[in-house]
Amino acid sequence: MDFDIASERPSEGVFVISLSGEVDLYTAPEFKQQLIDAVAEGARHVVVDLSKTTFIDSTTLGVLVGGVRRLREKDGDLSLVCSDRNINKIFEITGLNQVFSIAPSREEALARLSSN
Repeated sequence: MDFDIASERPSEGVFVISLSGEVDLYTAPEFKQQLIDAVAEGARHVVVDLSKTTFIDSTTLGVLVGGVRRLREKDGDLSLVCSDRNINKIFEITGLNQVFSIAPSREEALARLSSN
């Protein structure tokens, strides 16, 4: 499956970055740039939708950790959408499930933002 990335702004200060396919050493730089651009455009909350992602590697984890640091400096946060057991297991093994809020659906991730 090829890599694809899309971003949208469902509300003020909230960006959703949707990834599909494999996010790895070769595709992570494009994802990182989207994340940097979202923060530069005023994002306080970024939801990274991994629901159509088939593979992530350590480079992807580094981009996510860098993104959460950038956002927390601006009193923001980064959350994930992921229902794939194998990808969720990566977050559990690395302990990053304690860093990111992980929702099973995009709707739930956005609802959690509005309830905070």
